[in-house]
Amino acid sequence: MQKSSVQGLSLKGRVRALIHGVALGDAMGAPVEKLPAAEIAARYGRVTSLNTEWHKMSLDATARNGRVRGNGIVTDDTLMTLCLMDIYGEVRRHLDAWDMADGMVKQIAWVPRYVPELQREAMLIERLFYPEKWIFQRHQLTSCDPRQGGIGNMVNCGAAMYVAPIGVVNACDPKAAYDEAIAFASGHQESFGLEAAGAFAAAVAAAFIPGTDIEGVIEAVLALAKDGTRNAIADIAEVARKLKAQGADYQTVVAAFHAAIAPYSPMGDDVNHTPAKAGRLTAAYQPSRLGSIEELPLALGFCLLNDGDFRRSIEDGINSGRDTDSIGVMAGAILGAMHGEGVIDAADHALLDDVNKLDLTASADRFSETATIIQAADQAVADRRTSFRAALTF
Repeated sequence: MQKSSVQGLSLKGRVRALIHGVALGDAMGAPVEKLPAAEIAARYGRVTSLNTEWHKMSLDATARNGRVRGNGIVTDDTLMTLCLMDIYGEVRRHLDAWDMADGMVKQIAWVPRYVPELQREAMLIERLFYPEKWIFQRHQLTSCDPRQGGIGNMVNCGAAMYVAPIGVVNACDPKAAYDEAIAFASGHQESFGLEAAGAFAAAVAAAFIPGTDIEGVIEAVLALAKDGTRNAIADIAEVARKLKAQGADYQTVVAAFHAAIAPYSPMGDDVNHTPAKAGRLTAAYQPSRLGSIEELPLALGFCLLNDGDFRRSIEDGINSGRDTDSIGVMAGAILGAMHGEGVIDAADHALLDDVNKLDLTASADRFSETATIIQAADQAVADRRTSFRAALTF
């Protein structure tokens, strides 16, 4: 089983790999997002490169919603991850829902940045999907209690997709990462959308533990996850173990994973929003203790199937269809944190920086410095608490 065999892998190197994994999974998955696995196979064979044309690129600008994708362009998954890193950089402490109401509202609605899909500088909210615009609606326009910001939102992976930085700040402490992600993302999501954010942050934090493997990550997540999210992850993991032992082919794996997630997520391949869906009765995207998003269980399943192999797990997740970019982001973040910067392909990294006008290494290193400051403050608090408690035991 592939492990983080070098015990001395630095926080800085792991964060660089995590941010690279987020951007790589996002940009590689974006051109085929919302396509079923069978259609990806028919159109592309297998997506293995950033140099992939978006399946909508031949349509006119209106049909593409004025966007471009493909050939390394990242989406809101990466940009919101970077926003969260910037919030940490400003406050240099742990976060809660008040930081969603303040920091994230400012980041998406009031800080101009280059938005690659729009090919211009804009406020990020102009690019966001409605469930992410909800952050602005709930907090700035309706001035809700920050902890109630997620109530009423479409329940999806929107919060989970960008909370990997919470796992960094709480590296090696999955419980602390879970708790902080729940506290922060309650300002954006509810129900299993919120639960997924906690579980993903916990997975990232667990991936930093020296010498861990993907089984260790999944064990840590299952110790914390609740309700349908926990059950979906457990079911997918069990299927992955069985199919790995059988040497099952990829098509068999995808079919089995989709069958396993179906009881928790009713959309199937019908993930596009069309006029025909207006007014249709559906259980999709509704709060439920029985439900789960698809992206995190599938990402963990492909990581387990491939013994934690960075590139293969991302590619398998992307080629399985549906929300391909977010599946890629989650696999890339977890395995980047686990394996460190040795997984970074220099050509891919350069392309991601160039087409998106980013400096991913510089962003990662600044965030590593911030995380180190927060972790040092945590240690000081823990030391004081230990001394106080010691004084009680006489």
